[in-house]
Amino acid sequence: QVQLVESGGGLVQAGGSLRLSCAASQSTFSVDAIGWYRQAPGNQREFVAGIGAGGKTVYADSVKGRFTISRDNAEKTVALQMNSLKPEDTAVYYCNAGVTTAQALGVVALLRHDYWGQGTQVTVSL
Repeated sequence: QVQLVESGGGLVQAGGSLRLSCAASQSTFSVDAIGWYRQAPGNQREFVAGIGAGGKTVYADSVKGRFTISRDNAEKTVALQMNSLKPEDTAVYYCNAGVTTAQALGVVALLRHDYWGQGTQVTVSL
């Protein structure tokens, strides 16, 4: 069974930093597009950042210049470094591997699967 496990969330003051990590179990990790999404209370889940198998990255306008996504295929992990955090970044952050992020990146998904993690809470206080 494929698992995506997020970690690194927590409470931080505005202007601070957090580093989220997504650990994957699937053997197809190296060819999957991996992305981070977030959902705040009362809002729909939204795309934050994604990285393709070839290293292409895409960011939501709201996080450009503040967040950086990276991947380590050997460790099967994807990190999201979040700097200059704002209260509006408060949300549950989810990791995705597969079709959803491939579409967000505008790349072709080599495999037609779509995996989601359980999420990690990020809270940014004033």
